[in-house]
Amino acid sequence: MSSDTEADCGREEQSKDCSRPSSGKEKLPSEVWVLITANVVIALGYGVVAPVLPQYARNFGVSISAATFVITAFSLLRLVAAPASGLVIQRLGERRVYLTGLLIVALSTGACAFAQTYWQLLLFRSLGGLGSAMFSVSSLGLMIRISPPDARGRVAGLFASAFLIGSVCGPVLGSLTVGFGLHAPFAIYGVALLVAVAVVYFRLRHSSLAAPAETSEPAVTFGMALRNKAYRSALFSNFSTGWSVFGLRIALVPLFVTEVLMRGPRVAGLALATFAVGNVAATIPSGHLSDRVGRRSLLIIGLTVSGFATIVVGLADSLTLFLAGAVVAGAAAGMFTSPQQAAVADIVGNKSRGGTAVAGYQMMADVGAIVGSLAVGEIAQHFSYAAAFSISGVILLVAAVFWVLAPETRPRDSEPTPARSLGPEAGGELP
Repeated sequence: MSSDTEADCGREEQSKDCSRPSSGKEKLPSEVWVLITANVVIALGYGVVAPVLPQYARNFGVSISAATFVITAFSLLRLVAAPASGLVIQRLGERRVYLTGLLIVALSTGACAFAQTYWQLLLFRSLGGLGSAMFSVSSLGLMIRISPPDARGRVAGLFASAFLIGSVCGPVLGSLTVGFGLHAPFAIYGVALLVAVAVVYFRLRHSSLAAPAETSEPAVTFGMALRNKAYRSALFSNFSTGWSVFGLRIALVPLFVTEVLMRGPRVAGLALATFAVGNVAATIPSGHLSDRVGRRSLLIIGLTVSGFATIVVGLADSLTLFLAGAVVAGAAAGMFTSPQQAAVADIVGNKSRGGTAVAGYQMMADVGAIVGSLAVGEIAQHFSYAAAFSISGVILLVAAVFWVLAPETRPRDSEPTPARSLGPEAGGELP
């Protein structure tokens, strides 16, 4: 080892790690697998209750708009609670907030099964949005905390895939449990989350990775992170993800299939599944690749391909072309999802708490999903479906331009501290 390398290792107090190059294939910490398993359970449960929730609300004799507002209320409270969740994380740490949020969702979801009125159901489901904000923000913070610097893309890919697999399989499981009554999915999900809370608590209570020492680096606030060009690019690309990947796909794709392609609901479900298959297939490989070649190039390619594929899907006049565009758009979304989360992890670092920075990033996807789902409907109503898909594709292309102008965030020799990662060399503008 050269003297320069030894000096570098000494400054970072990581000389034992510098003695050999990292292959990126080292065994991941056990905490990673604990949280990935919890993510699958969470996403499975959400997929179980989501399809039956509007019908369950309608059983209380309310209008269709009132029934769908139960879903909107969950999303709105989740969005509103995100900033506060970030602040609480700064004070209490990710693990405590994660467990508390998960417990709130478990209890509120279980309570939905025993709701006697529409207003009780609305209250319980809204409380679930509060808990969801807490555990979703803290979950991403924990991912950043426990990810080895040279495997952040790999871990981000596993995290995202766990949610995707759960969300795809959840509706299938829900169709089986609904035979026990519309209240059954809520009770089953509540119990499953309580089990997940217990497992995460006992497996992480003595973890030094999930509960870092008090001598950690100073917290990385939203304002500090906002100085970084890459972080600003991540905010906009996450907004475009919410708009195009969630808002457009959920709100407009089923209607496009039935009203433009003149196919039934089963084909609409096939279209969504096709997108999900492409997404799952690309998420983990792109995470691995981003640890080797960097985040920026994969983000640029993924956002660009996703943008053009989204435009093509909106112009499709046959089911074959539509499904081909859907699988390409899904794979492209999977290509940039893992590097995007890994880039935020690079910026925050795993030696400091970044509750508000993580919350700000997380909120942008929620804002994009809410605004996008409303906007694409209005655009399709007053103009055309093709216009709605094209505008959504352009938003993804603009996000790609943001990353063209942003710096690479992947650490090379050793992980930068937050102060270094927010400096000019990472795109931050010092005051």
